[in-house]
Amino acid sequence: MALLYNMNPTSRITIGTIGEPGERTFYLQANQGENGLSLIIEKTQAVALSAALSEMLGELEERFERAPVRPDRISPSERELQPPTVVPFRVAQIGIGYDEDEDKVVIVAQAMTDEEEVEPDIARFWISRDQAAALSEQAVVVAGQGRPICPLCGQPMAASGHICARTNGNANH
Repeated sequence: MALLYNMNPTSRITIGTIGEPGERTFYLQANQGENGLSLIIEKTQAVALSAALSEMLGELEERFERAPVRPDRISPSERELQPPTVVPFRVAQIGIGYDEDEDKVVIVAQAMTDEEEVEPDIARFWISRDQAAALSEQAVVVAGQGRPICPLCGQPMAASGHICARTNGNANH
């Protein structure tokens, strides 16, 4: 039987990493009061979530007359990753939606499973539009703190150097 984690409302949500660039583990972390949950995500999922949230917030601003989004209302300390304690699953899929009645963005994260017949665990987070904007910004910042990208081949470069495929392995930069 699948587990369902519902955080409505979510008091804190962030994206952060543990580890050195190239070896980092990305987390989507949320709290509802004292109850916390950390989910393992991929860097690409963090970037895609950021883009989707940004797009959704823009559409909501055009469609509804609501107070403007203010990500600066979310303090820097609320954006920091806390040491993960409860990590129930690695995320396979992330989706977003909007609950118009509550004026909340809903993030739904579905667990990776090994078997097709098994229902995946799911976590749902109801967050304010300010939280969504801050989460989007945080994901961009965290993703950008990784290894630099080689300007020739577009692959990440290690601190020890990079053997570039575009130079046939002749350049280590």
